[in-house]
Amino acid sequence: MYPGIWAAENPNKPAVIMAGSGGALSYRHLEDNSIRVARLLHDAGLRPGDVIALLSDNRPETYVIYWAALRSGLYLTAINHNLAPIEVQYIIEDCGAKALFVSDTKRGTAAQLEVDVPLRFVIGAGLAGYRFFEEAIESIPAEPLDEQPHGDDFLYSSGTTGRPKGIKRPLPELTLGEPGYAYPSLFGPLYGFGTDTVYLSPAPVYHAAPLRFGGVVHATGGTLVLMERFDPEDFLAAIETYRVTHTQVVPTMFVRLLKLPEEVRTRYDLSSLRTVIHAAAPCPVEVKQRMIDWWGPIIHEYYASTEANGVTIIDSETWLRKPGSVGTQLLGIPHICGPDGTVLPAGEVGTIYFERDTPSFEYHNAPEKTSETRHPEHIGWTTVGDLGFLDDDGFLYLTDRKAFMIISGGVNIYPQEVEDLYTLHPSVADVAVIGVPDEDMGERVVAFVHPADDAEAGPELAEALIDFARDRIAHFKVPREIHFDADLPRTPTGKMVKGALCERYADMAHLSN
Repeated sequence: MYPGIWAAENPNKPAVIMAGSGGALSYRHLEDNSIRVARLLHDAGLRPGDVIALLSDNRPETYVIYWAALRSGLYLTAINHNLAPIEVQYIIEDCGAKALFVSDTKRGTAAQLEVDVPLRFVIGAGLAGYRFFEEAIESIPAEPLDEQPHGDDFLYSSGTTGRPKGIKRPLPELTLGEPGYAYPSLFGPLYGFGTDTVYLSPAPVYHAAPLRFGGVVHATGGTLVLMERFDPEDFLAAIETYRVTHTQVVPTMFVRLLKLPEEVRTRYDLSSLRTVIHAAAPCPVEVKQRMIDWWGPIIHEYYASTEANGVTIIDSETWLRKPGSVGTQLLGIPHICGPDGTVLPAGEVGTIYFERDTPSFEYHNAPEKTSETRHPEHIGWTTVGDLGFLDDDGFLYLTDRKAFMIISGGVNIYPQEVEDLYTLHPSVADVAVIGVPDEDMGERVVAFVHPADDAEAGPELAEALIDFARDRIAHFKVPREIHFDADLPRTPTGKMVKGALCERYADMAHLSN
């Protein structure tokens, strides 16, 4: 399915609503303008397999461009608009974009780009060297191209452990509207998406899940409500205002919701909610338990990646029997393997591989990084570097990223376990744990803590947090140092950029010597 089906049935129905302003884009305008953009690009010489890039905040036009790519066999690279200009430039050049669409709110970044992209458009106010998006398409007829091969996204990893990697999959062997495109086919029936769906999306659309699930909403005829940015109380207000039926969040959003005052949490009518989906990072058990206690057994979790090499799922009822699990297979068969590729028995932690008939992705212009994702013996088994284990019933549990694991005195320590311990501590607004070099132990555990507003950072709080951990986890996992920092580097999708923290620690160590 695609927007044109619903535009024919109900042209004035909102396809996109902006949560803050209430501004809306109808299905008719989504369909017609995506056709015009597809024609614009086709007339300029772009053909299936070519790439267009998008640098934008959350706004309705992002989905006009998204559907233009999907209806003309193009790849869409949506770029993290929080990156520095040099980082944005790297992605544009690496993906080989032949057209660039920029929101006027990002013109400061765009003005510093030095890229050789023949087609450039600005959405909103003017920008030197860019054509007005609206003017470029207004005179183009809304007549679909004779051929509409299916396109896809071509996204870049968040770069939490290094330079972003372009994740490129073969284009679907489909035409627009032909059943079989992965995301509507998998997640539409699974989570009950349909014409009565009102889906609240609080995260930036350059990230894989928000972008793709917005597409699922349009493929199934629902209404997508986009938040300009996440704020916990605004999120609750949007659910009440728009009678939201579905939403998707990341665990850090759960934490911020739970830390709202009780009178704020109970102020809003959330009775319209039917399905709450979460993903993107491991969710602390206590956090999820409290969310189920608050919202009921409507919370669903999936584990996947931008690479889309595999998916596991779990609902609330099952999770309550298997707390901490991310479920069982939906796409691909999970296996846990040791460093040499040997399949490990139930309960042992190792690298998570998903078994598919063939590898489902490659890293663009990075064959050595691609090869690192392949199993040494089994063709079709791939990994994105996450660690976990399977229980006796085949349920998957995550422990951490391989790159984040700390080895201290020959013992493996998973930062996620320590971070989960502190997540709901009343004196902690946010926390990240890293390993730093140690002459005696190889590495030692260091925590960076953003203190809560009513907590006073200093030696007394640091000692209290260390004592708190000593009472609850093995002493070798307890942070040896705690540093207070009110600016921990999380991406807007909730992932901690630990590479930046390691650099920050190294700078601190250098200054102290």
